[in-house]
Amino acid sequence: MLQVDVYDIARKKVGTMELPSEIFGAPVRKHLLHEVVNWQLAKKRAGTSSTKTRGEVRGGGAKPWKQKHTGRARAGSRRSPIWRKGGVVFGPKPKDWSYSIPKKVKKGALVSALSSRFGEGAIVLLDSFELPEIKTRQIAKFKKDFQFSQVLVVVGSDNENLYKSARNMPDVKVLRYEGINVYDLLRHKNIVLVRDCVEKIQERLS
Repeated sequence: MLQVDVYDIARKKVGTMELPSEIFGAPVRKHLLHEVVNWQLAKKRAGTSSTKTRGEVRGGGAKPWKQKHTGRARAGSRRSPIWRKGGVVFGPKPKDWSYSIPKKVKKGALVSALSSRFGEGAIVLLDSFELPEIKTRQIAKFKKDFQFSQVLVVVGSDNENLYKSARNMPDVKVLRYEGINVYDLLRHKNIVLVRDCVEKIQERLS
């Protein structure tokens, strides 16, 4: 077990907590991180790029000019790919870029990401993150107190005041524990885990 200090939102130490070393102190397997980040980015691709082939472009029914005796090259359609406003050859079409990877790979990568960020000192534990009202300045003060430039906050249950207070701050992202993922863990400079989410993360990864 790893002994970690627990703070309140004003950065006052309120106690300590033990974190499981098999999740927060495991060996970091970089190849799993690489594989899962690529998988997540592939799933996020819209795949909506689309061009029209010569058969889909409007027009082109009549032959532009007769076959012979004009002195010009032969042409059968105004929508030929070599003509201006013609069709596109081998252009992009709507496509699903997502693919599947084993559950063990996802789990191993998540453990590696948590262990890596904990080893870097990027993870901070909070006792709770209850806000009395929806005010963005409360999140700004929290960032200033902890000297965070960019932060991912992981909570264990719905927290509407926190979500709405942070939603218009580009450097703050709030996730429930079910949504914790490798890409966000690696992308954010600081990770805040609220106490009630730690046990749930442990159940998910044990």
